[in-house]
Formats: sequence, C-alpha cells, structure tokens
Amino acid sequence: MAIPKPGKPVRGSSSGAPVMAIFDLLGRRWAMGIVWQLSGGPLPFTVLQSRCSSISPTILSTRIKDLTEAGIIERTLDGYMLTKTGMELFRILEPFQDWSVKWAKKFRQEAGPID
Repeated sequence: MAIPKPGKPVRGSSSGAPVMAIFDLLGRRWAMGIVWQLSGGPLPFTVLQSRCSSISPTILSTRIKDLTEAGIIERTLDGYMLTKTGMELFRILEPFQDWSVKWAKKFRQEAGPID
C-alpha cells in the first residue's frame, strides 16, 4: 500500500487536502508511537522495537518504510532518527500530549467513580 500523499484521495477523504494525508499516515498502526520514540534521538531497529513493546518486526519495518518515504524519518549509522521535517512534526504534535493529559483528567472526573 502506498503512503498517503497530498493531492490524492486518502482514507476518510477524497479532497486530497494535505492535512488529511498526514492524518491518514499518522493514523496507521504505530506511526505516532515511532515518531514519539524517535523524538529523543536515533535508535537502532531492535531498541525501537523494544520501546514499542507489542509491535511486530513486520509492522515496524513497514512503518519505517512509510515514514522514510514521507520524509519523516531516515536511517543513519546510529539507527533511525527523525529528519528535520520529522522534528518539526513532533514539535507540532507535542502539545497534544499536554492537551490529552488535561482531557484525560476531565474525562475521569466526568465519568465519576467506577463501582
């Protein structure tokens, strides 16, 4: 399966809007987890796999291929790492972590105690 590309229909949208293409790519299994793990610097395949605890080597290889083709990660002598574009993406996504923590607290408060 080819990676989602701006200007082409993607899962959930036929508009070709760039934002829909990146959402499609990042919505694939483990794509966000890989970006998140590589935000701290390069990691060899085996270390990346262990940090993404339940990922299979096949899925990891596929996602690495997808994210490399999209220009988000690259292979170096030290393993895989985010490209400049990948780091820019991570910096944009990082505030979602802060937001999600606040959302989770609110969600738990609204849900009330579990009996």
